[in-house]
Amino acid sequence: MISTVLILTIRIALFLHIILMGVALWRVWNGENVIDRMMAVDLLSTLTLAVLVLTALVFRERIYIDAALGLAALGFIGMVAFARYISDDRMY
Repeated sequence: MISTVLILTIRIALFLHIILMGVALWRVWNGENVIDRMMAVDLLSTLTLAVLVLTALVFRERIYIDAALGLAALGFIGMVAFARYISDDRMY
């Protein structure tokens, strides 16, 4: 059985990650250039994965882990495609 201290720590970490998601979202809206915004979107996707894993620990459901793995794969492919698009666009 999971101890009360561990559950409290997980919930505090979940709360902090959600706050950090707000900061990253602010950076997406107010980024100086495309690269800053792209890095903020990548950070936002990483924080989303962390929130899903912490949610899986709180509710003891494995489906959140599966969703996190799927989003990680899509996020990686999306970031590579977007980076390639930006690099091709800046060459001309």
